[in-house]
Amino acid sequence: MSTFTQKSGFILLVDDNPTNLAVLAQTLKNAGLSIRIETDGESAIEQLEYETEQPELILLDVQMPGIDGFETCRRIKANPQTQEIPVIFMTALSDTDSKVKGLSLGAVDYITKPFEGEEVLARVRVHLQLRHLTKKLENWNEQLEKNVAERTAALQQTQVQLVQQEKFATIGQLVAGVAHEINNPIGCISSNITPAYEYLGDITQIIHLYQQHYPQPVTEIAEALEDLDIEFALKDFPNLLESMKVSSQRIQDISVSMRNFSRNDTNKFVSSDIHSGMDSTLMILRHRLKAVGSRAEIEIIKQYGNLPEIQCYPGLLNQVFTNLLANAIDALEDVPAPNIHIFTEKNISDKLIIRIADNGIGMSEEVQQKLFEPLFTTKPLGKGTGLGMAIAKQIIEETHQGKISVSSVSGKGTEFTIEIPLLA
Repeated sequence: MSTFTQKSGFILLVDDNPTNLAVLAQTLKNAGLSIRIETDGESAIEQLEYETEQPELILLDVQMPGIDGFETCRRIKANPQTQEIPVIFMTALSDTDSKVKGLSLGAVDYITKPFEGEEVLARVRVHLQLRHLTKKLENWNEQLEKNVAERTAALQQTQVQLVQQEKFATIGQLVAGVAHEINNPIGCISSNITPAYEYLGDITQIIHLYQQHYPQPVTEIAEALEDLDIEFALKDFPNLLESMKVSSQRIQDISVSMRNFSRNDTNKFVSSDIHSGMDSTLMILRHRLKAVGSRAEIEIIKQYGNLPEIQCYPGLLNQVFTNLLANAIDALEDVPAPNIHIFTEKNISDKLIIRIADNGIGMSEEVQQKLFEPLFTTKPLGKGTGLGMAIAKQIIEETHQGKISVSSVSGKGTEFTIEIPLLA
């Protein structure tokens, strides 16, 4: 069998005339071509519908009992499984109308009876070659589309990585810079509160001594003491200092959280406390948890397990926590009693499990399917980049060899689950 024949599969001959079939079959077999034979249109259609292997070409007689060749061709072209198979009509009809009708039904050529062997072979070979070229083009197009899809995915992945790196670097520098800038003045305030208490005690003691030994001050001093209400000032001054002490400690805590959040050791695995990172993130987002409009303050429910420190990129994990918590806060906008539940544990497989759940608006199955795709967002134009969840997935699954998943019911809330191996 020739190379051409090996590539061509088989040819289906459909004709009710035994003599025509014998001549055609012998001609094609002598040329090394494989054939199959049907004697009417119904049988040919049945074979095409139920046989797994399809012919490369169909030679179809026009005038047959039952359904004629035209109707047979129409049904072949109406079936998506067979419509691409080329059909050549065989007929003694030479009028133009018949040829036009056949071609309009999808036939690619005509062979006129009585047959000329060389003409038949020439036409068959031309259409087989066209068929093979068409398949090659289809395969090439499929491969091209696949390559384009792979390249697009790769470019999106690169874009996500670049955005992630730039975004984190920018945020980290900004937060670290702010923390550094407020650290010096608040340190100064905090360190001065203790001596201020001491000075107040000294001043109070001196005033009380003056009051004891000079109970009848001159008129000018008496009027000043009454106008200034010095007794109230001495009583309230410690309260003011205590308020300043508590506030300065609060700012120091925020500064520490900001430094922890923007840790610059993201180029290597370091030992880190996940709970410290989560608490730092909550501290940064605390202003968004407060009551606003008709929405009550968001309750944070922590169920922290007994976790060891893990080797990780702490700054990047904080970025994931920020994305998940910020999305949860957005989902709670119209909820009357909003809450976010944070649960951590170490499972029997030595994996760290983190669950962040809200009782917000939830999301549809369609949104869940697309949630981690780059550039997908449900937020209004200008409100979201569509990269937050894609970056989170990359940080967890690629950088930390873990897994992130989402479970949600529309109207009933959303839960994200993160799994990270404890041993890097």
